Amino acid sequence: MNSSGDSGTTATEPQQTDTSTNRRQNYGQGFLGTISTGWAERPAILPEERAQAPYAARRRAALSEAFPGQRLVVPAGSLKQRSNDTDYPFRAHSAFSHLTGWGADSQPDAVLVFEPTDDGHDVTLYFRERADRTTAEFYSDASIGEFWIGPRPDLDGVAGELGIATAHLDDFAAGDDDLVVGEDADLTRVVSEMRLIKDDYEIAQMRLAVEVTADGFDDIVANLPRIIEHPRGERVVEGVFHQRARSDGNAVGYDTIAASGPHACYLHWTRNDGAVLPGDLILIDAGAEVDSLYTADITRTLPVSGTFTDIQRRIYETVREAADAAFAAARPGVTFRTLHETALAVLARRTAEWGLLPVTAEEALDADTGGHHRRYMVHGTSHHLGIDVHDCAQARREMYYDGILQPGMVFTIEPGLYFQIDDTTVPEEYRGIGVRIEDDILMTEDGPVNLSAGIPRTADEVEAWIAGEKPA
Repeated sequence: MNSSGDSGTTATEPQQTDTSTNRRQNYGQGFLGTISTGWAERPAILPEERAQAPYAARRRAALSEAFPGQRLVVPAGSLKQRSNDTDYPFRAHSAFSHLTGWGADSQPDAVLVFEPTDDGHDVTLYFRERADRTTAEFYSDASIGEFWIGPRPDLDGVAGELGIATAHLDDFAAGDDDLVVGEDADLTRVVSEMRLIKDDYEIAQMRLAVEVTADGFDDIVANLPRIIEHPRGERVVEGVFHQRARSDGNAVGYDTIAASGPHACYLHWTRNDGAVLPGDLILIDAGAEVDSLYTADITRTLPVSGTFTDIQRRIYETVREAADAAFAAARPGVTFRTLHETALAVLARRTAEWGLLPVTAEEALDADTGGHHRRYMVHGTSHHLGIDVHDCAQARREMYYDGILQPGMVFTIEPGLYFQIDDTTVPEEYRGIGVRIEDDILMTEDGPVNLSAGIPRTADEVEAWIAGEKPA
């Protein structure tokens, strides 16, 4: 890993040579004698409180109430090694960001600590403040030194932005009395279930993430000629979307699936090394993560040539029928699993009509003896969405799959049909076709709202989109 200087060592003291790496350089006395001088004063500007700060404060209050008298420690996480002395880009743990309001600019190794008091908790955010320019850390530590990675935030600035008490990481003592850390099962469950209902700030961030993602899909359609020309066109799709996610957001919320032809039948195809050929369909599952770390999760399946064949259109419109049926079934008070059951009923009926099942649709839908249609859609129809692409995943089953839809929930509806290239249970013209349509849904008191409805969905709309006739 990167070599680290001792933050307690002054810049003018000679540094020992690190012989463990050829990249470590000696510093001459001239450098050491002058590096800590000649710097302009940093202005002391107290920033305004961020829009998410009061929302995060309410979340912390709810967590405090759930764990009276217990000391809670919620870590942001640390840098993770990619190879040798390089690290992956840092992304804070979702629970940490949700509770602090600190998003893409969160600091590695930061810790949120709830100290119990007689009437709740005192909450402090510990992180490694910017290094004093008289210390070796400032110039010699390639992991955290500002000469290497740029300015780091100061304690007062973060306290002002997030509306939370801050302290230097060196002042944090983990201890072990009444300690509940981020990996604790009860704490993990509670912070996961807290995210089932989104507040106004979170909903606004979800709308923004969908907006950036929609622009990314437009970019892909606009670049289809270039994508088709490249021998690894799937990689071009991935790159085009990534550019939009990085330019208008923080990153992609998950590895983009750009699955053309038979690759579309592999549910998590992220190798993205295949050609994109006219006559095939390409399934694109992509989501932009914005600076708050909230992400969209949207799938569209496009005819590469611009026009669906008859069999492609039949499969596509059946998937859309299933998605629309699930959307129509979504109402406050309905169980979450109803969405899945509704979509599967459509797929069972259609695949039975096509002669693909050895039983009737009713027999296939029998909970104990059926499931024949699941060969062509093994995944679920919906999952919660938010600061994680699969949000609230540690919630109890009775709160999630068997839970009740409530206003403020954000979730996907994403049925699909996938006929593997070597599946002899289907006619040859079906083989190698995979279709999924995925939208991001906000539940309101008046019913569901499709946040991604502006991205063409019907077969006719998709063909017009590729032809450059997308509705305004």
